[in-house]
Amino acid sequence: MNSLSKSVKYAFIGKITLRNQLAYVADFLIRSLFLLLILYIFLQLWQTTFQGEGTDTIAGYSFKQIMWYLVITESMILACPSLCTRVEEEVKSGDIVFKFVRPVNFVVFHYVEYMSEAVVRFIVNAALGAILGLIIIGPPHFGYGLLWLPFIALCGFTVNFLLNMVLALCAFWVEETRGLEFVYNKFLFTIGGMLMPLELFPDVLQRIGHWLPFQAIVYLPAKTTVAFDMSNLPGVLGTQFIWMLVIGVIVSVVYRKGVTKLNVNGG
Repeated sequence: MNSLSKSVKYAFIGKITLRNQLAYVADFLIRSLFLLLILYIFLQLWQTTFQGEGTDTIAGYSFKQIMWYLVITESMILACPSLCTRVEEEVKSGDIVFKFVRPVNFVVFHYVEYMSEAVVRFIVNAALGAILGLIIIGPPHFGYGLLWLPFIALCGFTVNFLLNMVLALCAFWVEETRGLEFVYNKFLFTIGGMLMPLELFPDVLQRIGHWLPFQAIVYLPAKTTVAFDMSNLPGVLGTQFIWMLVIGVIVSVVYRKGVTKLNVNGG
């Protein structure tokens, strides 16, 4: 009964967040124009690259696959809210104390808010990106990859939330976490496979990328969608679940130590 009551509370939190986000869809549409600009620039760059190489595929990806890959990765990245900014402001203002006394878990509360907002933004971004893609690139050949995209993308958002929560909880010690977030995003943009598939990187960077959690956020969802292979699906899901478990444990440890520090310093 207690778990049911908590589930209802979290569902209510998610409902409120969704309602708030839907009230500002017009703002998202304007903000998503930036997505269209990025995709148009990449379109020109990759067209020139493929023409210069004089080949139909690069590292196993066709021009159309690369462009739809970018539609997915850019849509996901631009959908993610800044968790570090929120937690940092809560710590600085002291509002975090009121979050602790609420009858909901602090991390789960932020997770529900984060995912509700990310889902709305992703749907808007993906819709606009798909319209541009259909007009300029042409229809994709996703096959069953499109059916798995929602689930794998949700797992990617979850991994991203957990990694960001680790950085955000550092606000208990350093207060300013936006610098950490900036560095994290640069890793995500590059070796995380946002700007291009990992297959296009040198062998050393590929091996490093496959041992890091960044691949689970946008690279695996995008690659699975544009180059679906059923035999690789268990490995993709296993990689995401393992990183969710590992980083989830780290979040739990950091959170407990942070709360202890806050109690000691704040009384």
